[in-house]
Amino acid sequence: MKDLKISGLNFDIVWKDKKENFRRIEELLGNTPTDLFVLPEMFTTGFYMNPEEIADRQNETLDWMKSFAKKTDTAICGSASVYENNHFFNRFYFVLPDGSYDQYDKRHLFSFTGEDKKYSAGTERVIVNYKGWRILLQVCYDLRFPVFARNNDDYDAILYVANWPEMRIDAWKTLLKARAIENQAYVFGLNRIGTDGNRLHYPESSYCFFPDGNILSEVTNNIVKTEFNTKKLKEFRETFQFLNDRDSFEIK
Repeated sequence: MKDLKISGLNFDIVWKDKKENFRRIEELLGNTPTDLFVLPEMFTTGFYMNPEEIADRQNETLDWMKSFAKKTDTAICGSASVYENNHFFNRFYFVLPDGSYDQYDKRHLFSFTGEDKKYSAGTERVIVNYKGWRILLQVCYDLRFPVFARNNDDYDAILYVANWPEMRIDAWKTLLKARAIENQAYVFGLNRIGTDGNRLHYPESSYCFFPDGNILSEVTNNIVKTEFNTKKLKEFRETFQFLNDRDSFEIK
């Protein structure tokens, strides 16, 4: 397991315009040296609750991500609205330069805005292995449910991608920090910025937390940068073996 450089894009998503979002991401990220690019939740369209209008039906987002990963020789991840087998999913893709990929369908759908009426919930927890790092994939509202994210000694870091608005931003930051501390893992939370088609505002609010609760990320030109350090994580876990005393849960 080598140290892992992460670059997330603080992205003002163009409402319901996939091609323009693809173009802007290529322009903003194309020359950034990193091991992994992270994009927000529904980075192709914004958090839009009429998926029949915007959902991928022919792998538009996945194909673009494969092309970008190959061109930059860098892994890339983020979520999009996808139609499959007569269902809509908020799907988090993690794509490698060789074209292989993992996917996670958002489990906790945001009933406050009716996401649960339009989208189908995922049923499986997904952990990807990238350059020796075991990374749990999570999407936005998943952050409020700690049992689902409980570390069973099966991951080293969590990636959260989100559209989390300003009116609830304190909860976002607080819960990211809590997930890092309670799971003794790196937690990288990437939120969108700007104002969406529903007139909700999103401030710059993307962070990486170390298991001790300290912020390890910095922002330069809308790129949120951090590094997962193998030695520091190992030393922290060996010194503070809190996970040995964790409760067990059954996820239904």
